[in-house]
Amino acid sequence: MKQLTFAVILLSLTLSAAIFGFFYAWVCSTMWGLDAADPRVAIGAMQAMNASVRNAVFAPIFFGTPFALAAAAALLLTGRQRRSAAAFAAAAIVYFCLGLVLTMSVNVPMNEALAKVDIPADVENARAIWQGYSGPWQVWNQIRTVGSGIAFFLAVSGLLMMERRRV
Repeated sequence: MKQLTFAVILLSLTLSAAIFGFFYAWVCSTMWGLDAADPRVAIGAMQAMNASVRNAVFAPIFFGTPFALAAAAALLLTGRQRRSAAAFAAAAIVYFCLGLVLTMSVNVPMNEALAKVDIPADVENARAIWQGYSGPWQVWNQIRTVGSGIAFFLAVSGLLMMERRRV
């Protein structure tokens, strides 16, 4: 049981760190780069990125994180590591609400709406479309980035709170 618990904790920390890093990269590089580009290029690039992110490599990180965190919490609870279990459970709830649910209810619909846009030839029309999308999308992305970061740090704190027991 100890080895399974350790493996699930390691998996949950890895997934949490990966999704936090993914969202963070959008905050501090991707969106800034797109905002600096010709808006026609930015729209096309964002459409392509949003279409490409739906893949078998990303899905386990995005969808699996709250389940791995919850599984770690359950295993820790059965091992009588209540404080650690509570931290992992809190991490699961925070990521589920501020990462997964927020993304599916706000960012994905915005992405789907942008996917339907025909890129205008006129740069000013493209700029209006991009600005109407980019600003709000970035606000919600920053919220999910902070939420994912909090979830990761809660999981790390859960690891650090584990009582060391001799077997």
